[in-house]
Amino acid sequence: MEKRGLSISGTILRLVALLGLTFAAVNLHARDLEPWKQRQNAIIVDAYEMNSIDWEALLKDKRIAGFIAKASDGLPESFSCTGDHGGDTVAHCKTMWRKYAVSRELYQTRRMIARAYGLLWGAYHMARPGNPVDQANHFLDYASPRDDEVMVLDIEGIDPEKYMSLEDAAIFAGHIKARTGRYPILYTNHITAKYIAANRYKHRLLSRLPLWYARYKPDIRNVFPMGNWDSYALWQFSSSHNCGKRRCPYRVPGTLDDIDVNVAPMPAPALRAIWAQGALLPEKPPVLTVVAAATRGAAATSAKAVASLGRPALLVSRATAESKSGSGVDMTVTGSIAVKAAEVHLPQQPERR
Repeated sequence: MEKRGLSISGTILRLVALLGLTFAAVNLHARDLEPWKQRQNAIIVDAYEMNSIDWEALLKDKRIAGFIAKASDGLPESFSCTGDHGGDTVAHCKTMWRKYAVSRELYQTRRMIARAYGLLWGAYHMARPGNPVDQANHFLDYASPRDDEVMVLDIEGIDPEKYMSLEDAAIFAGHIKARTGRYPILYTNHITAKYIAANRYKHRLLSRLPLWYARYKPDIRNVFPMGNWDSYALWQFSSSHNCGKRRCPYRVPGTLDDIDVNVAPMPAPALRAIWAQGALLPEKPPVLTVVAAATRGAAATSAKAVASLGRPALLVSRATAESKSGSGVDMTVTGSIAVKAAEVHLPQQPERR
């Protein structure tokens, strides 16, 4: 009788484990395959200054829980338009300043409307080549982020001639942390995210920022885990790349086809609890694979060992950078230890006689 009881208990435990695995598989599938179709998942709209928005219509969509607006773009525009403009004309300089002033007012207006109706708010900085500390200060001056608002660093690619370099991006994020006490999250596409993940011991700070992932496909199975990222914080799944008059993954009322739409892998109340972010993700220890080979007689033998190294410490040092105005700016520079998962091939030993 006792054995039978143990057998029944074992069967129940196995069924519970099987149900747990099935539930986990369903959750994984829902997260990675068109999660915007799961009505409990929160929708977030993000926009830049040229997106047309009818707020009265947009606010009728009760699935929309948040709004992230473009804030600063590279370095600030010149107000005085005197001196060297890098080859630009004074007339064009003044035009760019007027556009810049209007975009700042639009940003504040949109924030006032969104927050008044209870939407979560966030701001992103379009990262360009140039002094990353000046860009971080520009972002903070432009967006004036509150403690309950998410901050975003937008890296569009890894070409330092076109976009902020990854090294400068780490300095930008470190300076934001020094001034606000919080790190921004990272917005980027699959190619850039994959590169950062593959080189995460070189780009240790960036690889630990929560990921706002841009990918315009219905399926991202087999993408995660990717480096330190086990999942996405937000997934930008719809934009002008895959939304048209005939077909669109998600249409936001009161907007055109060029609006960017995002999904969070959770309901709005859960998203609200973590929205402001600010902390780094855990760093996974590197795995070192060592392959050794030796020759004994006519036969070659080899051995392979896999070891998990301890987590290296994140180094933070202080440095000084020169701003465009010539005054010293104190910033935080995050150093790194270039530790990579590697194969070490030992040379063959000569045959002993």
